Amino acid sequence: MATPMPRPPPAIIRHPAYYTPAVRRALSRADPTLGALMKRVGPFRLQVRPLHSPFGALAESIVYQQLHGKAAATIFGRVCERVGSGRKFTPEALLAVPDTSLREAGLSANKLAALQDLARKTLDGTVPPLTKVRRMDDAELIEHFTQVRGIGQWTVEMLLMFQLERPDVLPVDDYGVRKGFMKAYGLPEMPKPKALLAYGERWRPWRSVASWYMWRSAELPDAPPVEG
Repeated sequence: MATPMPRPPPAIIRHPAYYTPAVRRALSRADPTLGALMKRVGPFRLQVRPLHSPFGALAESIVYQQLHGKAAATIFGRVCERVGSGRKFTPEALLAVPDTSLREAGLSANKLAALQDLARKTLDGTVPPLTKVRRMDDAELIEHFTQVRGIGQWTVEMLLMFQLERPDVLPVDDYGVRKGFMKAYGLPEMPKPKALLAYGERWRPWRSVASWYMWRSAELPDAPPVEG
């Protein structure tokens, strides 16, 4: 992935309510090496922002793909100028804007097609409304959202962690998570996703916490692996 640790906008600072001292103790008992890493890194500081609109959040994710944050923010701002901001940013409004206008905002042909597919799949119910999203489990949301063109599992996992505040997400395809695991556990190479998924079973039901610490591990200066 482009960055080892995705972050929400810096102006919004809130930490997940699910993390407690009991969770920290449970993870340390289940995996002493992770426990040692947690001590080295310090407090859990995953930042979350509330999800107000699945359509809006996924649209923003599509625009941001493969772009630096500042450039993506500029393009998304131009799209919002044409479609509408906040509650006015709706599937109907997006589909009503001519393709040429959205392309002039800076969208590539592929991203335009993805946004229009997202809008149509929101209208037909493939992308559920927020009230239904809150009742669905992680696997259901991944299955629904990845039906949208341009939306892969990693994108949905980031939404689950950083906006829906789900506690048990392990993005095994994420470069930063795999690199952090390699460094923390003293491996000669990054683990394969299947191997990481199998190892991560011991972190349930708090795999989001472990994932955050793997991102932090990837950012630490090179040093001998932490020991449990």
